[in-house]
Amino acid sequence: MQNSLLTLLIVLTVTGCTSGPPVLPYPAFVQVDELEDVFVASLPGVRAKQLAGDPMTRRSSKRVDLPADWNGTSGGAPGRSLELFVLQGGLKIADISLGPGGYAFLPSGSLGFNLSSRSGARILYFLNDVDPDAVIRSPIIIDTGLLDWEASEYAGQWIMPLRSDPGSGAMTWLLKIEPGAAVPWETTSTTREGYLVSGSYQHSECASGSVYTWQYLPGGYFFRPPGVVNGGPESKASSEAVWFLRQGETATTTTVQGCGAP
Repeated sequence: MQNSLLTLLIVLTVTGCTSGPPVLPYPAFVQVDELEDVFVASLPGVRAKQLAGDPMTRRSSKRVDLPADWNGTSGGAPGRSLELFVLQGGLKIADISLGPGGYAFLPSGSLGFNLSSRSGARILYFLNDVDPDAVIRSPIIIDTGLLDWEASEYAGQWIMPLRSDPGSGAMTWLLKIEPGAAVPWETTSTTREGYLVSGSYQHSECASGSVYTWQYLPGGYFFRPPGVVNGGPESKASSEAVWFLRQGETATTTTVQGCGAP
C-alpha cells in the first residue's frame, strides 16, 4: 500500500511538472525561449525567434539575438516600417547608442541605418505593413530611461508612450503593473501584441466561453485578435511587471461583465 501511494505521488508530481500552458486558438501564454530558432535573411549571422507574422507581406514580429561585434543595416524596407526595442546588451543605430530600454521607429522610406552591437544584444524586431493614414514620417529614437511614467485609468498601472500616430492610431507603449493591481474583463477592437520585459504577471483569456489563466514570466508573449474577452479578477502582477505593447490602429476598449459576456 505504501509503495502504491509513493508511485501515485511520483506520477502526479511528474505530470504537474510537465503540464504546459493551455492551448488557445491564438498565440497566448507563449514563453519565447521555448520557440525554435529561425533564419532572418535581412540580419545575417543572428538567431531569432518568430513571434508572429504574415509570410505573404513579410510583416513579422521577432526576438533577435545579435552576437558580439555584429554589424548590419536596417535596410530600406519599401512599404514597411521597422520598430526595435533593446531588451539586453547594446545596439548602435547610426551614431546613437541604445542600452536596455532603447526604442527606435524607422518609418517607410527611411534610408537604411547602420546597425551594430559591440557586446551583443537581444532585441525585439518588428517589420510592419504601412498604413496610408500614418502621419509619422520621421525616425523616432528614444532612451526610455529618460522618460517618466504616466498614470493610467487603472490603479497601480502606469504607461510610457513610445509611439502614437495621430493618423492611423498605431501605438507602441510600455505598461508597468504594480503587484496586486488587477483589471476588469474587457475587449479591444483591434489586434494587440505584448512581450513581458520583466517581472511576473498572471492573465486570464476567455476562449469558447471558458476561462484560461496562466503565469507569464520574462519573455512571455501574446498576440490577441480583436474582440477577445480577457483580464478579470485573476489577472494581476505577483511582482512588478513591465510589458512592451503594440497595436496597429485606433482601438476602443470595452469593459464587460465576465467571460462570454456580450
